[in-house]
Amino acid sequence: MTSPTLFTTHIHNLDYLMGMTYLEIPPEVVQQLGGSFSTRLVCTVNGTLSWQCGLVALGQGAAYISISAKRMKTLKVRLGDEVQVSLVRDESEYGVPVPEELQELFEQDPEGYERFQQLAPGKQRYIINYVATVKNSQLRVDRAIRLIGNLKRLPAGKEAFRAILGK
Repeated sequence: MTSPTLFTTHIHNLDYLMGMTYLEIPPEVVQQLGGSFSTRLVCTVNGTLSWQCGLVALGQGAAYISISAKRMKTLKVRLGDEVQVSLVRDESEYGVPVPEELQELFEQDPEGYERFQQLAPGKQRYIINYVATVKNSQLRVDRAIRLIGNLKRLPAGKEAFRAILGK
């Protein structure tokens, strides 16, 4: 495991993205993390709340990590507040936790798993997150079966998000 990169930053607002809130990552921290915007990370704020994320270019070498209103409420922080941030390289296979329902489908459907493995990492995370976002286990099963079924029907290289969703 790599050692964490620790720094202090503030919570900002991205006006052009409908008021999205974010943590600014200074250029020197981006460089410490390897200077790449394709690296997956685990972000921990104020030593209490962690989540998997990636850097998004902000300009002039800086980056940002979005922070949801729910996470801000959990942390009891607001726009403009100063926070302590720890970033460490995410060593997990996909950069997000795989729901057990999707993992079970992969074990039962080797062809579907093989097609999933051929996708770009961003599309893999999209499928994982789409399945994981519903609270009901049966709905996660249904979503997993639908998405992997659609994926298997698509020609290789034609796996657009809308097509994977069946639209």
